[in-house]
Amino acid sequence: MIIEREGTDLHARNGNRENYLVVTRQCIMSWQDYVDKQLLASRCVNKAAIAGHDGNVWAKSDGFEVSKEEIAKLVQGFEKQELLTSSGVTLAGNRYIYLSGTDRVIRAKLGKVGVHCMKTQQAVVVSLYEDPIQPQQAASVVEKLGDYLVSCGY
Repeated sequence: MIIEREGTDLHARNGNRENYLVVTRQCIMSWQDYVDKQLLASRCVNKAAIAGHDGNVWAKSDGFEVSKEEIAKLVQGFEKQELLTSSGVTLAGNRYIYLSGTDRVIRAKLGKVGVHCMKTQQAVVVSLYEDPIQPQQAASVVEKLGDYLVSCGY
């Protein structure tokens, strides 16, 4: 069997006959690369983390000490927003005021620091941004990565 690249796709071939499509979209960066090269490098996010729905942190920016318990509560808040409206969003020991949310996105703020989080099928992308970054700038970067992860099955 031969595996060949055709554009961004990989195909498995047995002789001249194509057996099946192996990969239609490659998701080859490490979790830390997504934090560093997609979120932080955009300069629209100051701190970030990617974690599983169970709260386990897969990657995070330096100095962003978000706990498993904080992430697990955040994930619950996507489905039960009343958890966040009463107690806020706590990340790395700081409590942010819950602003709004859906089953995919949560927004919060404390002073000049904003929070924008997106839940995917298996992960949650967490970001903090500060003035002068506008909320829609951070939202665009976080949701673009989140949509990409969804397209890769995450």
